Amino acid sequence: MKALTISDREEMILALQDEIRRSPDARYDHRLHGVLLVAEGMSCRKVAETLGDSHGTVANWVARFEKHGFAGLNDQEGRGRRSRLGHAEMKQVESALRKSPAHYGLAAHLWDGPLLSSFLEKQFGIVLRARQCQRLFRRLGFRLRKPRPEVAQADPVEQAVVKKTQAPGGKR
Repeated sequence: MKALTISDREEMILALQDEIRRSPDARYDHRLHGVLLVAEGMSCRKVAETLGDSHGTVANWVARFEKHGFAGLNDQEGRGRRSRLGHAEMKQVESALRKSPAHYGLAAHLWDGPLLSSFLEKQFGIVLRARQCQRLFRRLGFRLRKPRPEVAQADPVEQAVVKKTQAPGGKR
């Protein structure tokens, strides 16, 4: 049987992880699956590798489950590292992302992780790596767009000849 694959695998993994993190119910279910796999005999390291979490995180889930039962797998208040960007700074970043990078004197047409990283360092003195900036895009509701490549000095007539779909109202 042929193995199934997911197109744009790395991007989809990030999207799926974001979807799990978005909802308290999904996070609870994610932890529940992790503890179940450990209960079935899988090591914390293997569970962490499978689910995309750190082995310390999985070990914490198991310890919380052992101590508090199912309630130990619910979200806890005040957990995790605080964001380096405050609410006002996040609003400024969101506003900046709605404009062209050229508006801020940057030599690019579209925002990407490395460009946002350098913008944050210049604007706020905050160092975030490109990967963190990519997560910031999704957190703010943006998605990365890649420009369609254009063939330099392409002849539109020759392009129409090899085009798979015909123009509306056109004949073959």
